[in-house]
Amino acid sequence: MPPKRYHCPVEVTVDLIGGKWKPVILAHLKEGTHRYGELRRRMPTTSEKMLIQQLRDLESAGLIRRTITPTTPPQVDYALTEEGWTLVPVLTALYEWGQSRSTRTGLTIEPIAPIVN
Repeated sequence: MPPKRYHCPVEVTVDLIGGKWKPVILAHLKEGTHRYGELRRRMPTTSEKMLIQQLRDLESAGLIRRTITPTTPPQVDYALTEEGWTLVPVLTALYEWGQSRSTRTGLTIEPIAPIVN
């Protein structure tokens, strides 16, 4: 299969992190390592199937790392890889723009309650 051809650098980025959920997953992981259940609670409007698929895509792209701890039940953690950390300035810019946009337009952002252990 011939390599993909791109005609704009933005295509490369959107190809890897495009869609509704991948940037959100990456934004949560820039805060640190999260278990699958934590990510699921932070993204209540996504389906389990969609979250799993998006996590697999990001792992396949080398942007996140999945670690399984052999406990009963197994503990699955997700974290940014070194390559994933290079996206932090992009994610920060998206966050700040979204925050400014919500202020300008009166949109309400409803943060998820913090997870207490």
